[in-house]
Amino acid sequence: MPKLIKLYIVNVAYGFALSVVFLGLLLWQDVAGLRHLILGSDMGWVAAFMMIVMNGVVFAGVQFAIAVMRMAEDTEGPKGGTRAPNVSRLEPVRISTKD
Repeated sequence: MPKLIKLYIVNVAYGFALSVVFLGLLLWQDVAGLRHLILGSDMGWVAAFMMIVMNGVVFAGVQFAIAVMRMAEDTEGPKGGTRAPNVSRLEPVRISTKD
């Protein structure tokens, strides 16, 4: 399996795992009465499933984007110190006034 596909699958799995943990924390903290709404209804599992899927898509996308951005190579050389600083001198300027 190509490395990029493996990277994608692993990060999508991490994203959906984070989504399950996130929903668990929402239910544990009972944010906005969500625990009562999900556990008190006979169709609450549909809402929980939808939250896991929707948050999983977002978390998986973010997780994969972070992983791809961390793969970037530093193409620039070492930063700082080798170039002479751009120093401007402050010199008084004569202003002639005509009265």
